[in-house]
Amino acid sequence: MKADGAAMQRRVLTFMQAAPLAAILIVFLLLPMCVIVVVSFFDYNSVQIIPAFEFTNYTDALASSVTWETYLNTLRYTLIVWAVTTVLGFIVAYVLAFEIRSRTAQLVLFLVCTVPFLTSNIIRMISWIPFLGREGLLNSTLIKLGLIHQPLEFLLFSDFAVVLAYTHLYTLFMVTPIFNTMMRIDRRLLEAAIDGGAGWGRTLTTVIIPLSKSGIAIGSIFVVTMVMGDFITVRLMSGGQRSSVGLMISNQISSLQYPAACANAVVLLSVVLIMIAAILRIVDIRKEL
Repeated sequence: MKADGAAMQRRVLTFMQAAPLAAILIVFLLLPMCVIVVVSFFDYNSVQIIPAFEFTNYTDALASSVTWETYLNTLRYTLIVWAVTTVLGFIVAYVLAFEIRSRTAQLVLFLVCTVPFLTSNIIRMISWIPFLGREGLLNSTLIKLGLIHQPLEFLLFSDFAVVLAYTHLYTLFMVTPIFNTMMRIDRRLLEAAIDGGAGWGRTLTTVIIPLSKSGIAIGSIFVVTMVMGDFITVRLMSGGQRSSVGLMISNQISSLQYPAACANAVVLLSVVLIMIAAILRIVDIRKEL
């Protein structure tokens, strides 16, 4: 009887510990998602939303070539930004974890990487405009040096500007988990690899990268989800000349087309979940958590 009572107390204590977080997730995550799913089946016109159960919003979205082009463009941005941030994040994390010996110096340099996050995303994006503009600092400098004779048009309001802004905004989300993973690597493994005759390149590919996969996976999830759902970066840095799924949903909300926006949000969520599931199938991150 005492054992049963102790087991019951542990279950109650566990429930009480999990209940606050579960309640927050239900109220602020699960319920809003359920509302979005329900509204996605509603009908609407120019003045009202009509409760119904029909698949018009989904058929209109999935049958439209514009929607497919928008999703492909968003996926293109996501893959490019993921590749760039992975390379940059890995390099920065490697330098911090293995080249900087002092823990104090590691902490200071890591905090330096976080300084840009003390300002808003919009301010950081806008700061690129006077630098990349037709008569901006970069073009002016290149012309004065005689390296170019005409301003480079592709620097601003282009795909290049969008990818650059994304990279600026989200690289730290790749640096942090990779750095955390690298700091957990037993340095004796590196010494053993070197003693076994492995050079720097072989040690990197056979020891460091495999042991950093969980950090890369976590960073990939961060970057993929944020780029797929972003809309303000594409709007500002492309000058309204490019599109993304997030921007399309934002425009539908601005036009009071809430059911259509909800349908696209459900489709976008499904695509993102599939991408995350693919990442989790490739890399087991449970040991990192």
